[in-house]
Amino acid sequence: MDPRTSAQDVMQCDLCETAVVQMHCDTCLVNLCTACVGKHMISDESKDHKVVKFQLRKSTPLYPGCTTHDKERCEMFCNQCDIPVCTSCVASDKHLGHKILKVLQVPDERRNKIKKNVTELNETIYPTYQDIASDVQNRMSQLEKEYGDLSTAITKHGEDWHREIDKVVQKLKAEVDEMKNTQLQTLQKQLDEINKTMSDIKDEIDSLEMATDNNDLSKLFSVTLSVHLYRNLPNKMILSLPKFMPGTIHEELVKLFGVLSTSSLTSDKHGYKMKTTQKSPEAGSSPPVKQLLDQPETVTTIKIDIQAVYSLISSQLYNVACLSDEEIWTSGNGYTMKLYSINQGSLLKLIKTKSGNSPEDIAVTKSGDLVYTDINDRTVNIVKNKKIEEVIRLQNWRPDGVCSTSSGDLLVIMESNDYKQTKVVRYSGSTEKQTIQFDDKGKPLYSSGSYKKFYITENRNLDICVSDGGAKAIVVVNQAGKLRFRYTGHTAAPKNRSFIPLGITTDSQSHILTADYNNHCIHIIDQDGQFLRYIDCGLRLPQGLCTDTNDNLFVAQQSNKQVKKIKYLH
Repeated sequence: MDPRTSAQDVMQCDLCETAVVQMHCDTCLVNLCTACVGKHMISDESKDHKVVKFQLRKSTPLYPGCTTHDKERCEMFCNQCDIPVCTSCVASDKHLGHKILKVLQVPDERRNKIKKNVTELNETIYPTYQDIASDVQNRMSQLEKEYGDLSTAITKHGEDWHREIDKVVQKLKAEVDEMKNTQLQTLQKQLDEINKTMSDIKDEIDSLEMATDNNDLSKLFSVTLSVHLYRNLPNKMILSLPKFMPGTIHEELVKLFGVLSTSSLTSDKHGYKMKTTQKSPEAGSSPPVKQLLDQPETVTTIKIDIQAVYSLISSQLYNVACLSDEEIWTSGNGYTMKLYSINQGSLLKLIKTKSGNSPEDIAVTKSGDLVYTDINDRTVNIVKNKKIEEVIRLQNWRPDGVCSTSSGDLLVIMESNDYKQTKVVRYSGSTEKQTIQFDDKGKPLYSSGSYKKFYITENRNLDICVSDGGAKAIVVVNQAGKLRFRYTGHTAAPKNRSFIPLGITTDSQSHILTADYNNHCIHIIDQDGQFLRYIDCGLRLPQGLCTDTNDNLFVAQQSNKQVKKIKYLH
């Protein structure tokens, strides 16, 4: 049977295209019959033709061509340069002293690397990108919903304004009608009197004419002339019409109606984590996403006992710091710092300041030690096992707010003795590591002057956040001390009073929370300074703030000397 006409496919020689294939050139990847082998070998004598039986094709490795030396094959591999090389390359100075391997020693290792790459792409990277794509789609859907809610809120607020404007318009129109009716009634009364007088004059004329036309002289002499009564004309009513003076429609209307905070779209290279089936430290360090509660709620209230240093001054509560999820440190204008049980509300421990002064601010270190600043003694102190150690003593500066960072450093905000300068200093133990005082243009970052109050904290993203009561602002710089933003309050503050920030803290979501002393509330802003929400919960003169590991907020209220524990996150 002719194989070319059989039902089974038979490969034919690539040269003559008639004979059945029996041989194969591994160099040129050409199928040959036995008769064409010699013809193929002499067709290109520059090549080292490797002709094998067809069944053994691909058994001869096809060495890569050298990119430096034409027509040479690379049978060696330079380990340092990680490239195949030919014998001429090996003989050159370019690879002198390099470790040279046979190229056939490399493919297995290279194949294993490629397989590992394919496995990682298939099992880790591609699924991670699938998750990221799904996350972006979900966020786009959420974005559509939230922007829709925002537009609805603006529309509703506009409708509320329209109703109020309609009320104002109706009230003004009613006042116009009332004024009009009053003046019309007055004029109508005068018109009635004039009409009556005109009728009397008409009667008088008729009476006089009758007397003059009569021959009866007695009637003529009996007429009483009263024309003088009508010579006194009525008063002319001078009307004063009201004028409508419309208020000027300008930019203030926009502020009164409400303004939008700026949106932001930033890129966080640490935002996504590679998908993995193993639990890693990185996975454990990323906190779960929590949403703000629509209505924050008070969990418990703790009454704090404060005895003022001076008996003639009323006692006040200033600061609160979380030792754990069950215990809080507190301080005020007394010379003691007190540890309270959160659940029981009972006093657990009492520490007196070394100098007898009231502590300006308190904080808790990562190891659980209490730190406090003594503004009058110009010291920063740490309490270890009830023993007070002086960590920092300042000469020309007065320490105010203090916080312990995630790295174990202390951040202290301080004022000069003459109250003309303010700066933040980072300490490692007693060693000064960093000073933050001016922006890129050489201007002070923080306000100065007597009777100013500062609090300080570190955000989860390592930003340094300061509440500057004198500037009425939250000043946030990055870890290097470069200004990121200033937050100066929100237009719709609950009491509509000026923004006076005092205590400041952060949470696992990198939210920044500050106590607004003047408006009796807490502001929540995101890590980029965008306003998110107020917390009210019946607060009164809030000052010190802190959060525990579960993101519960603790608020120290100055005058009533109460600490409120507030839940504000899901």
